[in-house]
Amino acid sequence: MDEQPSVFVGIDVSKDRLDVHLRPSDETFHVPRDAKGLETLAHRFGNRPIALVVLEATGGFEASVAAALAAVGLPLCIVNPRQIRDFARAMGRLAKTDTLDAEVIALFAERMRPPARPLPEPERRHFAELVSRRRQIIGMINMETNRRDQAVDKQLIRRLGRHIAFLERDLAELDGEIGHAIEASPVWCETEALLKSVPGIGDVTARTLLAQLPELGTIGRHQLAALVGIAPINRDSGLMRGRRSTAGGRTAVRGVLYMAALTAIRRGSPFRPFYERLTQRGSPRKVALVAVMRKLLVTLNAIIRDRTPWRPLTA
Repeated sequence: MDEQPSVFVGIDVSKDRLDVHLRPSDETFHVPRDAKGLETLAHRFGNRPIALVVLEATGGFEASVAAALAAVGLPLCIVNPRQIRDFARAMGRLAKTDTLDAEVIALFAERMRPPARPLPEPERRHFAELVSRRRQIIGMINMETNRRDQAVDKQLIRRLGRHIAFLERDLAELDGEIGHAIEASPVWCETEALLKSVPGIGDVTARTLLAQLPELGTIGRHQLAALVGIAPINRDSGLMRGRRSTAGGRTAVRGVLYMAALTAIRRGSPFRPFYERLTQRGSPRKVALVAVMRKLLVTLNAIIRDRTPWRPLTA
């Protein structure tokens, strides 16, 4: 009996549904993007000779799909949406619907044969651990440096110096590993570049956001600000009206956004006029700085959502 031909699958992922196209049979179907739909999808692929499943990176919606398919051992690749757009343009496929997008993705899988890559979520967890460890090492370097500066005993000073040198070598090695992790993922490379297109956002901020804030670009600005801990919280009771304040959230993300905001309000930055307007109206400097942090976060969220780099706007 003849062997079945290898099957290449393209999946267009949206918030509520998955449009699926198979090559070379050109079979199409769709399932909801929920637990039952993912179970149905994995079951339908169970007895087929699947060579490759390709999904676009959609800002997080693809993570649950990738996890479900990888759990049943299917070869999977998550590609940069720009690659699919360029491929469709080269083929003259200008029309765009979810069904047509799935077909183009399946054709891309069949003809381009991108290598199957590891799941993004385990990669992200690994990356988050690296970034977290980097923060810990920097904290240890600062503490050991303070101890060395306060020490009197020469032998102790030398011992602390050796430990600081060891930690600095470990930090350099960790920075290299973080860089390689980003370079290994085309989607992360593009996302890091998009983040760093914004004034005030450097390597540390971009990499912390990649690792610690995967929701960036996938949820609304108010929800995101609350998640990070820079949304004003009401403190009202009865007739009493308390001052609004921020609380909770992700400390690591809030910390790098604070430093980014300090950089962003330097003279010449497009965020500085916004900061100056707030302080001139009587807002305390700290309150104005938190407002800049929120403006930065909203800007970053829109850039990742739309996959478009920073364009200077009126602050």
